[in-house]
Amino acid sequence: MSFERFASRPCPTWFDKAGFGIFIHWGIFAIPAFAPRGRAIHELMRESYDDMNKYLPYAEWYENAARLEGSPTQLHHRQRYGNAPYTSFREPFDAAAQSFDADSWAELFHQAGARYVVFVTKHHDGYCLWPTSVPNPWRPGWNTQRDYVGELAKAVRARGMRFGLYYSGGLDWTARPEPIANLGDMFAAVPTEQAYVDYAAAQLRELIDRYAPSVLWNDIAWPSKAAVPELFDYYYTRVPDGVVNDRWFAEDTLFNHLRDPAARESFNEMMKTRIRMADGKPDSPAPPHCDFRTVEYGMTAPPATGKWEACRGLGLAFGYNAEERDEDYLTPEQLIELHDDVRAHGGNLLINVGPMADASIPAIQQKALKALGKKLSA
Repeated sequence: MSFERFASRPCPTWFDKAGFGIFIHWGIFAIPAFAPRGRAIHELMRESYDDMNKYLPYAEWYENAARLEGSPTQLHHRQRYGNAPYTSFREPFDAAAQSFDADSWAELFHQAGARYVVFVTKHHDGYCLWPTSVPNPWRPGWNTQRDYVGELAKAVRARGMRFGLYYSGGLDWTARPEPIANLGDMFAAVPTEQAYVDYAAAQLRELIDRYAPSVLWNDIAWPSKAAVPELFDYYYTRVPDGVVNDRWFAEDTLFNHLRDPAARESFNEMMKTRIRMADGKPDSPAPPHCDFRTVEYGMTAPPATGKWEACRGLGLAFGYNAEERDEDYLTPEQLIELHDDVRAHGGNLLINVGPMADASIPAIQQKALKALGKKLSA
């Protein structure tokens, strides 16, 4: 099967006109809730490419940042938790997460004027927020017993919003835990081994079958180029008006090649040159098929044609970062301005909330969302 099967598929009308959605990053990383604050990801990529992930403000990348020698996260971890492994955060997260109330989340998102909600089901740490029946080959039982995905899907749909899901197909640190400092490291860390290829595909099919998501939002890459058209066909057959994003880069030959240090160094030099030579924001090559393109924190230019989506956190992180201060967050006025600008250029705004471990959404995040909702309903 090839991507030609989807060549004439239009972007479904509901998504084209949706305008505004909510992204949710919540997981074990909300226990340490730490990342260095100050510089946005697009600034780091340009100014500190070689070791940018040492300083990445993304709290959801905590496990990786703690592995990078000399990083602020590693220093913080050693000072506060000693030699405790990342897995030690699971028990306190599972306990705190029992306070989760899907209806309160969904009601807030409805008040904010969201038309759809995209929930992170598995981030790069591999921890699944649903009781998956697909066993993790490297860390058995690395999933919740409570079905947070299902509970939120029901609450969101009850309020007339569409429900989508995010899945980290390109990174899973239970399968490949090597430290990732830059883009070359990241693509070299995509697990291309058959055990992971089978695992990720089985989990994605399970998520599709159980929750019929209106949005299938993959992240980073996909481990097998041959598998992607079949997965798209499987999805569209079950969700005819569903949409997929553009992060299904599946060049497994390249991923394997980059595991050679010399090849990775050459790749990184090429990327640094490309970033340096870009006039303004660099373009991101279009994939063989997607229903919409993604622009994260303005790192790349919006596409000239076709549907697109701008995603970012209300602060500089996606997962909750206790280090962030009020001035790191978008004000209500800035959120409204961002929404209006994205809409004026034909995009949807997917704004992220980062709940605390106990599932509470910080008041400063709620304030901006409610202000936008009031404006949209006026």
